[in-house]
Amino acid sequence: MQSSGRRRAFKLAQDRWSATGVRTTSGTSKPSFICFNCRRQSTVAASQSPSPTWSSHQKASAGASLLSIDGHNYQTDSWTNVPPNIISAVPRRLHLQSSHPIALTRELIESRFSSPIFKHYNNFSPIVTVSQNFDSLGFPADHPGRSRTDTYYVNKDTCLRTHTSAHEADIFRADESVGYTISADVYRRDAIDRSHYPVFHQMEGARLWDRREVSGGEIAKAVWADVERLPKHDLKVEDPNPTIHEERNPLQTEFHSAEEVEAIAAHLKRSLEDVVVEIFSKAKEATLTAGDGKVEVDEPLRVRWIEAYFPWTSPSWELEVFWQGDWLELLGCGIVKQNLLNNSGVPTKLGWAWGIGLDRVAMLLYAIPDIRLFWSLDERFLSQFSIDKPASRFVPFSKYPACYKDVAFWLRSSSSSAGGGIKSNAQDFHENDVMEIVRGVAGDLVEDVKLFDQFTHPQSGRKSFCYRINYRSLERTLKNTEVNKLHDTVRNELVEKMGVELR
Repeated sequence: MQSSGRRRAFKLAQDRWSATGVRTTSGTSKPSFICFNCRRQSTVAASQSPSPTWSSHQKASAGASLLSIDGHNYQTDSWTNVPPNIISAVPRRLHLQSSHPIALTRELIESRFSSPIFKHYNNFSPIVTVSQNFDSLGFPADHPGRSRTDTYYVNKDTCLRTHTSAHEADIFRADESVGYTISADVYRRDAIDRSHYPVFHQMEGARLWDRREVSGGEIAKAVWADVERLPKHDLKVEDPNPTIHEERNPLQTEFHSAEEVEAIAAHLKRSLEDVVVEIFSKAKEATLTAGDGKVEVDEPLRVRWIEAYFPWTSPSWELEVFWQGDWLELLGCGIVKQNLLNNSGVPTKLGWAWGIGLDRVAMLLYAIPDIRLFWSLDERFLSQFSIDKPASRFVPFSKYPACYKDVAFWLRSSSSSAGGGIKSNAQDFHENDVMEIVRGVAGDLVEDVKLFDQFTHPQSGRKSFCYRINYRSLERTLKNTEVNKLHDTVRNELVEKMGVELR
């Protein structure tokens, strides 16, 4: 079993591989860049009815046996925790909608990984097996990402993918090209704010070389020849650490030589630096066109490579970009774990892989301030983006007033029985459960939810939490009576589903 520190490291690695918000190196989210969410309704209807109701065959908690998602029925069980607002997101597939900023960003990155070397996969179903999502990538049994507080389960064997890497082993096994990219919508239970949403979009890529197809089996020589064919650039690159470090960034000594990894790492880094040039050149053009004085016309692009840890690559790195005065974490990458390739039936191949969050890149590229905007059907938003015109900064069409409401409650003592199917004593409480209730009631009418205060009673030891909910629509002014009704429903569902005692 892993120690708690190791489990936290696994969790952080999963988030950093293709995180949902561009973060400064201090670890704080930069509010201008972020992303995810969804709803298949008219804009007005979405605001008036934030979450669809359960149909009779979707009430898993009431003992029904089938859950309908995107036209397919799935058996439910005690693990089922996919709510209606998430089900309604599945058909949207923003990464495939023409002229949508997520799709435009995908196409921009894909252009740097051209065929026939790279094949692009964009249509995989988000319903995957637990084995695909976790086991195939070497996630240990006690990895926190497997928890029902983090992942949406259709049933104990099936879930909504939490990352595009759920399809990695299948693609390696299919062996249809030496390289690939995947783009897809992914799902995770998470906080509510302008940079987090339970549905977001990732993109990943990989490039492999086959020992059987290289002259004399000399992988390093063949890869260095491929490096010379990659585009050159004038980035200022900081890469102070050795490619391999025995403790911090180890070589897979059983499978790879140091010379092979040096060559593959050089190919990986040059390929991703080329992506940075493409993305940030466009972002710089858009910023200068908008007259933003934060960007110097002649300021060279700067990147730096940071040693990292990911369960499915070693050695591994994060790529950071210096942009408007901050170092921003952009993506994660590394040398593919050979066991993953061996288990996928391609033991003679080795290579690199990377992952990035499409939403955060789109928010940076188009200066989109709130993740919920990606899911808007408002033409004032959608009309600002087109495949037929250069990237330009988003022009806000309005700023509607915020309406803050607090909700405070006591958790049950550890000896109390939990109600509503969600445990709420001090040992089992998880903040994501609160977020799911708020989302289920108010949908995109909530901008953020923040822990405002917490308290432990000195005699009883009971814990109390107070959350501040910011109700704010992106498209209209909310009426106080409407917000009061939503907030009352949130309070009631906290009691019903979590068994808390309101204060």
